[in-house]
Amino acid sequence: MSKSEAADLVVSAKIRLGLSWQQIADVLDAPLVWATAALLGQHPMSDEQARKVCGLLELDETVAESLRLQPARGVDEELMSDPTIYRFVEAISVYGPALKELIHEEFGDGIMSAINFKVDIARRPDPDGDRVVVTFDGKFLDYRW
Repeated sequence: MSKSEAADLVVSAKIRLGLSWQQIADVLDAPLVWATAALLGQHPMSDEQARKVCGLLELDETVAESLRLQPARGVDEELMSDPTIYRFVEAISVYGPALKELIHEEFGDGIMSAINFKVDIARRPDPDGDRVVVTFDGKFLDYRW
């Protein structure tokens, strides 16, 4: 079974059972965004994690096998038309060069790691409408030869 087919089954089971992503992440004892990404096919899960989540979601071993596989990470072209994903791409396109310059000015020549990386999402109330707060927390990797 492909990772995308497994992800579709995970999402269907989540809806059918009335669970939230947070409830599933809690069962896995894993960070919310990481767990959600893994269940959508972007990270491999350990054998224990795959067994736990498949038990919770009443899914079979073929789904667990897929959840343990290494993913082919990247962007599905079909997803690029999704308005939420498109806005993230747009934000990075607009602010990416400025963020790069500011990282280099503050830290020197290097990059923010997406391997040693944490990401979080939160809601912040605002009188003009609730705000979505996304935090990228990556280790700085200096370019030293």
